[in-house]
Amino acid sequence: MQKVDLDKLRQERLHCLEWKNIKPLWEAISSLPTLNNTKVILGDSVKILPDNLTKKDEEFIYRTAKALQPWRKGPFHVSKTFIDSEWRSYIKYDLLRPHFNLKDKIVGDIGCNNGYYLFRMMEDNPKRLIGFDPVAINYCQFHFLNHFIQSNIKYELLGVEHVEYYEHKFDVLFCLGVLYHRADPIGTLKSLFKGLNVGGELILDTFMIDGEDEVCLTPKDRYSKLANIYFIPTINALKNWCYRAGFEELEILSIVKTDSKEQRKTEWINTQSLEDFLDKDNPNRTVEGYPAPKRVYLKAKRLKK
Repeated sequence: MQKVDLDKLRQERLHCLEWKNIKPLWEAISSLPTLNNTKVILGDSVKILPDNLTKKDEEFIYRTAKALQPWRKGPFHVSKTFIDSEWRSYIKYDLLRPHFNLKDKIVGDIGCNNGYYLFRMMEDNPKRLIGFDPVAINYCQFHFLNHFIQSNIKYELLGVEHVEYYEHKFDVLFCLGVLYHRADPIGTLKSLFKGLNVGGELILDTFMIDGEDEVCLTPKDRYSKLANIYFIPTINALKNWCYRAGFEELEILSIVKTDSKEQRKTEWINTQSLEDFLDKDNPNRTVEGYPAPKRVYLKAKRLKK
């Protein structure tokens, strides 16, 4: 197996905290008030309810949260500040929740964003929770939240390509909304496969197109205004990718068309959202003329070494 010095890579990735657009955010997070007796409620909105905040503290928390936008995943309540994220992430979480058991398991969330799903997973009493995401602003959002939550979640500024080289294997891996961003989807699935213990499970979601053929859509330039969307398979093509990566037991959990109840523009993002990505005259098509975003949720197991 190829050697990857993860400790060296970790140190290199932490340099992002010195970037001129990130450093002031990190300094603000480091200046957040230290609080005791903080109550955390893990529901559709992750609620962080600290005691005895001053008006000055409340204002600082709000300003820091606003500076950390765009907030993609959520929502969160941090005392009086309601972070109304672009995605109502509880819709996806509630869909997946009946299909996994995390108790006493080593769990990884690949492309974990600000950690919304990881925080929700704490309810299941896993042995260990580890998030992978190389994006600096997501790392900052997580630490803003975790300053108050004080969880034992480990957040790695690493990507899916590093999972197979990690210091230990995982019992469950979540890879939600990542695969279509990868130019080599089978290679990505192989890395996930190698990161699992034998008997381990992958919970995956990705864009799909309708059809029985074993084919995929390859956008020429952009899909839903995104340049980093490479392959959008039929379900049968996705299954074949999983088989080629080594997975043997596959289960389709759900197929869901993305709608404005789940993804929409709010005051907590400074970019466009779903309504801007769809053809205004035909919401079943993207602005480029491709089928509108639809997701397939799949569970795959590693049954062999």
